[in-house]
Amino acid sequence: MPCHYPAHYRFDSESEAWQITFRDFPQQQAACYKREDVELEAQESLLTAIAIEMEEGRQVAAASTAQAGELAIALPVLVKLKLELHNQMLRAGASKAVLARQMGLNGAQIDRLLDVAYASKVEALEQALFLLGFEVHAEVVAIHQP
Repeated sequence: MPCHYPAHYRFDSESEAWQITFRDFPQQQAACYKREDVELEAQESLLTAIAIEMEEGRQVAAASTAQAGELAIALPVLVKLKLELHNQMLRAGASKAVLARQMGLNGAQIDRLLDVAYASKVEALEQALFLLGFEVHAEVVAIHQP
């Protein structure tokens, strides 16, 4: 699953703000007043959209490819792992309670493990994914700057 979600932005002269929308999350919108804040506002809004999908128990859709004129908004590594854990739990029909028992955690700890705003330990996410039959691999790639 790609780690960058596309965001479209445009200046709205009526509101005098930059309007931000997401093709993968059409219900999610954001706005900011400075062009230099668009990327940060888009990422914060994207994290909110992902959190809502997870809280409502829905699969989080894979990122579509950014098109010309769109920003590619990166997911933080922890959010990517939490999103994958959430989606894999749904696919496997794994309950939080069973996963908590397997990991020696309580319900509140599992809820935090899946909370995109909580700074979980990578090791705990790796363990949870391993219990579902997945390995985590990290990759560092060069960014090509114009």
